[in-house]
Amino acid sequence: MSRKRSKQKHIPLRTCVACRETSPKRELIRLVLIAEGEVVVDETGKRNGRGAYLCRKRSCWERALKRGILDRALRTHLSAESKARLQHYAEDLPEHKPGSDASMTPEAGPSNVPPQGHA
Repeated sequence: MSRKRSKQKHIPLRTCVACRETSPKRELIRLVLIAEGEVVVDETGKRNGRGAYLCRKRSCWERALKRGILDRALRTHLSAESKARLQHYAEDLPEHKPGSDASMTPEAGPSNVPPQGHA
């Protein structure tokens, strides 16, 4: 009576500090405060130091930098140089997350679907 269970692999979740949306860790970008007091983008997700996660959309990065959200999450004060470097990195990111409601056209959106069961 042995049963084989197909175990789903555990997918670690993290929260974007700007929009508070929870996503799989690999879909977010980790920023880390390193020993030298600098904040850098952690491409591997394995660097030592206090970390914070942001979505891969420019609006989250702009919000986090403008409102001091990163400063609080990393428990530091970002230098002008670090802010400039992070803003430069954010310029290459899309404005909205691919597949999000903001990227849908009104014709394709769910609001134009008639309710089910009503004639």
